[in-house]
Amino acid sequence: MRTATISRSTSETSIDVTVNLDGTGVYTVSTGIGFFDHMLEQLSRHSLIDLDVKTIGDLHIDQHHTVEDTGIAIGEAVAKALGDKRGIRRYGDALSPMDETLTRVALDISGRPFLVWKTEFSQKKLGEMDTEMFEHWFHSFAQAAGITLHVETLYGQNNHHIAEAAFKGLARALRTAVEIDPRKADAIPSTKGML
Repeated sequence: MRTATISRSTSETSIDVTVNLDGTGVYTVSTGIGFFDHMLEQLSRHSLIDLDVKTIGDLHIDQHHTVEDTGIAIGEAVAKALGDKRGIRRYGDALSPMDETLTRVALDISGRPFLVWKTEFSQKKLGEMDTEMFEHWFHSFAQAAGITLHVETLYGQNNHHIAEAAFKGLARALRTAVEIDPRKADAIPSTKGML
């Protein structure tokens, strides 16, 4: 099993994350931000990556540190669980429809972190979550995981659907990318011999 646990403690947050890349999408998530919990649960369920997240953050200030540090910790856990990335498919992409919304997500577990974010929201909050924090979470996750990640909402109006389509799209793309390719299970998926 490809699993990893990350504990991250700063003066702003205390976070414990465990991932199992070969799981079934079982999750326990608690960040103190209800809508954010809902999105991380979608990430786990649709990627089939088991996810255990407990974040205690300085929410009396705002959500920035909680969301950012949770993204970093989950990204670090995924990177650690991948090890040398031997045998993975490496690339993944998904079209993620949710009612009137359609989002495209493509990623490369390249070791070269980068985020292209082409998603906008027409309201400032979903539940109690600041919508500006979604981009920041995806950026933090991509940086820590070493993933090149492109997220683009092709169209959509409902802000809940837009956010959820992005997380579900990431989940489906990640599910493909972390899978072991039975045709090359013993090889690093790069002509350089390392990722």
